[in-house]
Amino acid sequence: MTPAAIEAAARADRDAQPLTPGDLKRMKRTPQAKIIRRALALTQEEFAVRYHIPLGTLRDWEQGRAEPDQPTQAYLKVIAREPERVERLLNPRPH
Repeated sequence: MTPAAIEAAARADRDAQPLTPGDLKRMKRTPQAKIIRRALALTQEEFAVRYHIPLGTLRDWEQGRAEPDQPTQAYLKVIAREPERVERLLNPRPH
Protein backbone atom coordinates (compact mmCIF):
# COMPACT_ATOMS: atom_id res chain seq x y z
CA MET A 1 0.00 0.00 0.00
CA THR A 2 1.12 3.53 -0.65
CA PRO A 3 1.39 6.00 2.24
CA ALA A 4 -1.69 7.81 0.92
CA ALA A 5 -3.68 4.55 0.79
CA ILE A 6 -2.60 3.68 4.34
CA GLU A 7 -3.69 7.10 5.62
CA ALA A 8 -7.01 6.86 3.75
CA ALA A 9 -7.67 3.42 5.27
CA ALA A 10 -6.79 4.66 8.76
CA ARG A 11 -9.06 7.71 8.44
CA ALA A 12 -11.89 5.47 7.26
CA ASP A 13 -11.68 3.48 10.50
CA ARG A 14 -14.15 5.14 12.88
CA ASP A 15 -12.22 3.88 15.93
CA ALA A 16 -8.82 5.16 14.76
CA GLN A 17 -9.38 8.87 14.27
CA PRO A 18 -6.68 11.46 15.01
CA LEU A 19 -6.84 13.20 18.37
CA THR A 20 -8.54 16.57 18.36
CA PRO A 21 -7.13 19.62 20.17
CA GLY A 22 -9.81 19.00 22.81
CA ASP A 23 -8.66 15.39 23.23
CA LEU A 24 -5.06 16.51 23.69
CA LYS A 25 -6.07 19.13 26.25
CA ARG A 26 -7.88 16.53 28.37
CA MET A 27 -4.98 14.07 28.31
CA LYS A 28 -2.47 14.16 31.14
CA ARG A 29 1.13 14.61 30.13
CA THR A 30 3.71 12.50 31.91
CA PRO A 31 5.94 14.91 33.82
CA GLN A 32 9.47 15.27 32.44
CA ALA A 33 11.09 14.32 35.76
CA LYS A 34 9.23 11.01 35.81
CA ILE A 35 10.25 10.17 32.24
CA ILE A 36 13.90 10.93 32.99
CA ARG A 37 13.85 8.98 36.25
CA ARG A 38 12.28 5.94 34.62
CA ALA A 39 14.72 6.08 31.70
CA LEU A 40 17.53 5.94 34.26
CA ALA A 41 15.80 3.02 36.04
CA LEU A 42 15.91 4.82 39.39
CA THR A 43 13.42 4.91 42.23
CA GLN A 44 12.16 8.30 43.34
CA GLU A 45 14.42 8.07 46.39
CA GLU A 46 17.51 7.18 44.32
CA PHE A 47 16.87 9.97 41.82
CA ALA A 48 16.26 12.53 44.57
CA VAL A 49 19.46 11.64 46.44
CA ARG A 50 21.62 11.35 43.32
CA TYR A 51 20.57 14.72 41.89
CA HIS A 52 20.02 16.61 45.16
CA ILE A 53 16.29 17.15 44.68
CA PRO A 54 14.04 17.07 47.75
CA LEU A 55 11.99 13.86 47.61
CA GLY A 56 8.72 15.67 48.32
CA THR A 57 9.40 18.11 45.50
CA LEU A 58 10.10 15.28 43.06
CA ARG A 59 6.90 13.53 44.10
CA ASP A 60 4.92 16.75 43.63
CA TRP A 61 6.34 17.12 40.10
CA GLU A 62 5.64 13.50 39.21
CA GLN A 63 2.09 13.60 40.53
CA GLY A 64 1.28 16.88 38.80
CA ARG A 65 0.81 18.88 42.02
CA ALA A 66 3.63 21.25 41.04
CA GLU A 67 5.79 22.02 38.01
CA PRO A 68 9.51 22.69 37.99
CA ASP A 69 10.40 26.32 37.34
CA GLN A 70 12.38 27.26 34.24
CA PRO A 71 15.89 26.86 35.74
CA THR A 72 14.90 23.47 37.16
CA GLN A 73 13.54 22.41 33.76
CA ALA A 74 16.96 23.26 32.31
CA TYR A 75 18.62 21.21 35.09
CA LEU A 76 16.38 18.23 34.28
CA LYS A 77 17.38 18.50 30.60
CA VAL A 78 21.04 18.39 31.59
CA ILE A 79 20.37 15.32 33.74
CA ALA A 80 18.58 13.68 30.81
CA ARG A 81 21.51 14.30 28.46
CA GLU A 82 24.45 13.70 30.83
CA PRO A 83 23.21 11.78 33.88
CA GLU A 84 26.55 10.25 34.85
CA ARG A 85 28.41 13.52 34.46
CA VAL A 86 25.89 15.42 36.60
CA GLU A 87 26.12 12.70 39.25
CA ARG A 88 29.94 12.88 39.26
CA LEU A 89 29.86 16.66 39.59
CA LEU A 90 27.35 16.62 42.44
CA ASN A 91 28.76 13.59 44.26
CA PRO A 92 32.54 13.60 43.88
CA ARG A 93 34.37 10.50 45.07
CA PRO A 94 37.07 10.99 47.70
CA HIS A 95 40.60 10.53 46.34
